[in-house]
Amino acid sequence: KKSAFSSSKHLIPLNSSNPSCVYRNLNHGTVSLVISEGKPKFETHEVEPPRKEKWQTKKRLKMKRKREKQKRKAANKKYPRRLGIKGKKKRKFGNAEERVKYKLEKSKIKESLIDRLNQYEVSKIQGPGVEPHDLTGEERFFMKKMAQKGLIMFQLQRGIFGGVILNMHMHWKKHETVKVICNICKPGQVHECAEEIARLSGGIPIQAIGDETVIFYRGKDYVMPEVMPPIDTRTHNLYIEKN
Repeated sequence: KKSAFSSSKHLIPLNSSNPSCVYRNLNHGTVSLVISEGKPKFETHEVEPPRKEKWQTKKRLKMKRKREKQKRKAANKKYPRRLGIKGKKKRKFGNAEERVKYKLEKSKIKESLIDRLNQYEVSKIQGPGVEPHDLTGEERFFMKKMAQKGLIMFQLQRGIFGGVILNMHMHWKKHETVKVICNICKPGQVHECAEEIARLSGGIPIQAIGDETVIFYRGKDYVMPEVMPPIDTRTHNLYIEKN
């Protein structure tokens, strides 16, 4: 018994015109041509597939993707902006008097908690620090002219939220000044709005035009911070819900 053909993974047909020949493809195994008693014969040797490939079924693949998705969701839940209060089930009352009494008790508890919280002074989170430096008269005049000619501006229609500070830093990436229009400010409150924006963004207010527009300068040694919108600012969606 002699082997006349080297082992191979797949069998290649010798004569494709003969329909009586049957060929079999083996994913895990070998096919060899041997001569036994003067007659050629084919012998197949099947091998068990590796353990990983054997159990890699469609169901296991779905379970693997499901676990990866759950890990991503768990990581996103720890992000500070996604943290919130879970809603409680609504309590049912027999009549209107019970409902009013329950609400009065809850309001008294909330008022006592507010009084306790007012005893503590919590400092506000500061934005990126900027080294104080004085601008000369020529530099200030040049910055004002450059900002007034610029077409890009930001409008505060609902309030100062994280997206406004983020857009300011993205604009400061290529420009030195930015124009902010405070539509929510009442007459005489534009300076208070400018101080709040300067605290969160780290910019320097150069000029206040009228009762709405403020021009901010990023600073000479400006470096874009890693976390651009401060954590204590609300998101745009929360401002829409409040309004």
